Amino acid sequence: MKKVVLGFSGGLDTTYCVKYFTEEKGYEVHSVIVNTGGFSEEELKKIEAHAYKLGVKTHTTIDAVKSYYDTIIKYLVFGNCLKNNTYPLSVSAERLSQALCIAEHAKKLNADAVAHGSTGAGNDQVRFDMIFNIMIPGVEIITPIRDLKLSREEEITYLKSKGVDMNFEKSVYSINKGLWGTSVGGKETLNSKGLLPESAWPTQVTKTGTEEVKLQFVKGELVGVNDKTFDHPSLAIQYLQTIAGPFGVGRDIHVGDTIIGIKGRVGFEAAAPMIILKAHHALEKHVLTKWQLNWKDQLALFYGNWLHEGQILDPVMRDIEAFFTNSQQTVTGSVYIQLQSYHFQVIGIESDYDLMSAKFGKYGEMNTGYTGDDVRGFSKIFGNQTSIYHKVNAADNGK
Repeated sequence: MKKVVLGFSGGLDTTYCVKYFTEEKGYEVHSVIVNTGGFSEEELKKIEAHAYKLGVKTHTTIDAVKSYYDTIIKYLVFGNCLKNNTYPLSVSAERLSQALCIAEHAKKLNADAVAHGSTGAGNDQVRFDMIFNIMIPGVEIITPIRDLKLSREEEITYLKSKGVDMNFEKSVYSINKGLWGTSVGGKETLNSKGLLPESAWPTQVTKTGTEEVKLQFVKGELVGVNDKTFDHPSLAIQYLQTIAGPFGVGRDIHVGDTIIGIKGRVGFEAAAPMIILKAHHALEKHVLTKWQLNWKDQLALFYGNWLHEGQILDPVMRDIEAFFTNSQQTVTGSVYIQLQSYHFQVIGIESDYDLMSAKFGKYGEMNTGYTGDDVRGFSKIFGNQTSIYHKVNAADNGK
């Protein structure tokens, strides 16, 4: 009997896949769920029970929260990466971590095939397929929902005929929760105009007024929130989310280009990620030089786009990560944030590496590092070539 490893979420599509493989194709199904911060222990246990009830041979839960941070999120923070200056790459980054873990599991089981429940409509199919092709070449990739072009109604009819008992009611909004943010899709995001209603957001606004939060960074990584320190930055992210999420900050709608060439629109809430990215960037602007910041911006734009398109295994990504890591040597200090309903603001920073130190002068007032005469000479030299250009061309025009 051939073995297939199935990325399993317990939803309609992957539930269909289990029955299809076991009853139509005669496969031995090994389901695996990769938790990247979107499931509680209770939810994971329910998914495991559901998998075994469907008839899988084995079901494995992989806790990838820390590895997800260590291999992907850390570099998104170092690069201050926002897709189209808006989206913190919540789902795209998460899918790559999941695909890598599923591929390793397929290797471990020496599987004949690997499967996922993606349709033919979005980015995930490309991300999963590409990583599987690279990580486990020769292992067949099977995608029943995409290959059979199944409608939701067809899947439900089939599962009911097999006696599957589950909630077939489709939620009004599609929610995908993870460590680095939650996506929200609904009828309002299917068109180019429309806002998600308050009820659609998973985290409701329960806090009003203002609240100050202190974020502590060491070499670019978040290690503390207020008076709490954490053994791993993923724990700090989760804690910050509990503080900031109820203010309704970090909500937006992203419009972007999919890998397959169409444009898509999706809502997201990412209180902790958006605050961390803006706080980290504010700290960097104080402690890094002009050209460090300049090159980081350019590399981050490429890095975020290439990661979004599933190219996490391209060796150029390791090169950029090495640059990012080296740039973080002095990104240590505290950043102060003011939270309020639907909004947050960076108040300022404190760091031993602050290049805005008053020891060297104060902007707009007096500088202790040079004299007025120094500036006069510098200004002539700094603009010398441009001055020559204008003089030469002025002479030509006079002829």
